[in-house]
Amino acid sequence: MARVCDICGKGPQFGNRVSHAHNVTKRRWNVNLQSVRANINGTHRRLRVCTACIKSNKIAKA
Repeated sequence: MARVCDICGKGPQFGNRVSHAHNVTKRRWNVNLQSVRANINGTHRRLRVCTACIKSNKIAKA
């Protein structure tokens, strides 16, 4: 399952891990996803939502 928010579509970002000797390897910053029961069209569904969407009240919790 992809690490993508069901509301805003935010996914992981990619970059480099840089050591003190400037050795560069790939890394990724994952989204802080939470499993939430939300009220969608009058029914309760379980969604994977990022914490930014939860804080900004983009969903109605069940």
